[in-house]
Amino acid sequence: MNILLLGSGGREHALAWKIAASPLVDRFYCAPGNPGIAQEAECVALDFADHKAVIAFCQDRKIDFVVVGPEAPLVAGIVDDLEAAGIKAFGPTRAAAQLEGSKGFTKDLCRAHNIPTGAYERFTTAAPAKVYVRARGAPIVVKADGLAAGKGVVVAQTVAEAEAAIDTICRTIGAELVIEEFLAGEEVSFFVLSDGEHALPLATAQDHKRVFDGDQGPNTGGMGAYSPAPVMTPQLAARTLDEIIRPTIRAMRQMGMPYRGVLYLGVMITAEGPKLYEYNARFGDPECQVLMLRLKSDLVPALVAARDGMLKSFDLRWHDDAAITVVMAAKGYPGDYRKGSPIEGLDEAGQVEEVQIFHAGTKADDGRVLANGGRVLNVSALGKTVREAQTRAYAAVDKIRWPDGFCRRDIGWRAVKREEMA
Repeated sequence: MNILLLGSGGREHALAWKIAASPLVDRFYCAPGNPGIAQEAECVALDFADHKAVIAFCQDRKIDFVVVGPEAPLVAGIVDDLEAAGIKAFGPTRAAAQLEGSKGFTKDLCRAHNIPTGAYERFTTAAPAKVYVRARGAPIVVKADGLAAGKGVVVAQTVAEAEAAIDTICRTIGAELVIEEFLAGEEVSFFVLSDGEHALPLATAQDHKRVFDGDQGPNTGGMGAYSPAPVMTPQLAARTLDEIIRPTIRAMRQMGMPYRGVLYLGVMITAEGPKLYEYNARFGDPECQVLMLRLKSDLVPALVAARDGMLKSFDLRWHDDAAITVVMAAKGYPGDYRKGSPIEGLDEAGQVEEVQIFHAGTKADDGRVLANGGRVLNVSALGKTVREAQTRAYAAVDKIRWPDGFCRRDIGWRAVKREEMA
């Protein structure tokens, strides 16, 4: 098969690393890619927002299958346009991608189908949203309805903080607002492949959203992750499938927008059981990195089966080992940060046992690797335990010479604590 992967981040590097290992792949391209992905695929300067250009490239290079990494092209309908041109693609249609593209759509679906989630209301202007916040009290969650690159959610600890978040979102993003009940519990990332009718569970993961150690500071796109997530017991996984995932897939099919692709649930394990707090229409970042490390099976047939409606009798095998990924970010992230600083020591770091380094925001410059984003590297490792994987990942981090970068030093702490108590 000739395969095209769309994207340029750490998630796409992890996918590229796994896809490139498949014996089914003949020619493998990535648009636009990054210096790490260039070790796995031929990177092409193609703007995936230009659907006509993507289709023309696929026709010219005889692409058999397109894998869409990020959410923005999915919400923009890239899969619809590719399929209309006769090109097979992995990912949901524009209509189905509303599960991520519109938080209000998802909350309304949950309400209509009795899917457990937090209480909420939707607002188009700031004033009534503030009235609702004052009536509900804090803590409370303020969300921009549409895509906001990880910056459209504020977990407000006070009413004043919630009101400020409402003003900021209305002023800077301009989206409809969803004000949502704060769910107390432990978060977990749960992934399934869906072919529109059947769901194939993948491994669980847990990420770390806050920027600083001890879960302090503002939310980010994710500062690290580990898999498996011990909080998601087999019993809770079964409940999540029965109470959240299967009703969602059934509802989407009934509405004429069957969901095909990967469905990523943000689930809060509350005192009452699992509750959905968000859907994403693509692999998580950085959760994808730990999933790909643990996946034993060939990824490509699974992606094709999801697109072709053939998941009913499909299965995947996983390493028993734990995996962890540590995000190295540019100083200042998630606020203002500087691009262009040089990164050294990557080869040495990559030689640490069971370590794989995925590039997230880098660019090549005359033989050097430069930082080119907020989240820049994903230093990832396998281990018999989370503690062992953590030790290996940080040993690799310590070999990377990048004065303008930083990372959390406690990724995986919940799982390590559980291991020590066992």
